[in-house]
Amino acid sequence: MERTFVMLKPDAVQRGLVGEIVQRFERRGLKIVAMKMVHISAEFAHKHYAVHVGKPFFEGLIQYITSGPVVALVLEGANAIDVARATMGATNPAKAAPGTVRADFALEMGRNLVHGSDGPETAVFEIGLWFGEQELVDYGRSVDAWVFE
Repeated sequence: MERTFVMLKPDAVQRGLVGEIVQRFERRGLKIVAMKMVHISAEFAHKHYAVHVGKPFFEGLIQYITSGPVVALVLEGANAIDVARATMGATNPAKAAPGTVRADFALEMGRNLVHGSDGPETAVFEIGLWFGEQELVDYGRSVDAWVFE
């Protein structure tokens, strides 16, 4: 099983979409192995978005992501990274496929509701940044036999 990191951004929290978005991941069959709500600092945001330092949108991104609480999740499942990203939709909501989180609830890239790891290395880094090992809960679900071969 693969794990991935997902963050529901301040706009998702402020608009009351946390439950709806989490439900979409669960309905796909992904299992929540960690979840918390936090109001991150600028210092922490810089660590999370370090790959974007120096890009024109960086400072605005930091201001936005620290403007309110976020919900951080670790999801687990077969092909969890690709499945989570497909559920979220394209980064630009105008180009996101119908039925995805971003197509259904967002209009602009700067307020696109969710962040998800873009690959295995990123997932390991982001999960380790946001969660301690003791916060990741390993458990079985009776439904897993109906989700996974």
